[in-house]
Amino acid sequence: MLVLDEIRNSILNFDEEKTIEYSKKALEIGIDPLEVIEGGIMKALHVIGEKFDKGELFIIHLVRAGEAAKKALENVLKPELLKRKVERKSIGRVVIGTIYGDIHDIGKNIVATMLYIAGFEVFDLGKDVPIEEFIKKAKEVKADIVAASALLSTTMFRQRDLILALKEAGIRDKVKVMVGGAPVTKAWAEEIGADGYGADAVEAVEVAKGLVGRGE
Repeated sequence: MLVLDEIRNSILNFDEEKTIEYSKKALEIGIDPLEVIEGGIMKALHVIGEKFDKGELFIIHLVRAGEAAKKALENVLKPELLKRKVERKSIGRVVIGTIYGDIHDIGKNIVATMLYIAGFEVFDLGKDVPIEEFIKKAKEVKADIVAASALLSTTMFRQRDLILALKEAGIRDKVKVMVGGAPVTKAWAEEIGADGYGADAVEAVEVAKGLVGRGE
């Protein structure tokens, strides 16, 4: 769809105002907000991530693209998603955050929003979150899932540290652990003993639902 192309291009051009404008336009012509997120925003961020990996873009570009996507998500798409969710019954509790040392959170924000829409209670710890905070919150809310995101290869090893810390805290058998982020793979998730991995927001939601016995 043309408007989804416009959304993708506006993010690739780091244009916050146009990203918001075209996201509103998409909703006005009847496109589902989830389709806007997956077909517009996430596809653009995937391209940005690929260019970053190839050395064609730098951290500043990641931040600017992420901000454009985040503004559209928070100001346009999330309110519309929440408005459409008339009845709500929790299917599980998720503690989510971007791991310590990593300040990138747009992907995590989108996953957190979609988990909420899917029926989860979501406790978003934000970015640059110490492992101790994950554990503290998981205990406090009796989390079913702890989800840790990492965008940088230099921080993804802390996902393994989190799993070890959950074991030391005596609650590893009480929670499922999900990991995700640009450098994270299914093989890495299996290597560190995580219970689930999502390549994108849609997959992450389906994996989470499966982990609490609500999968299709």
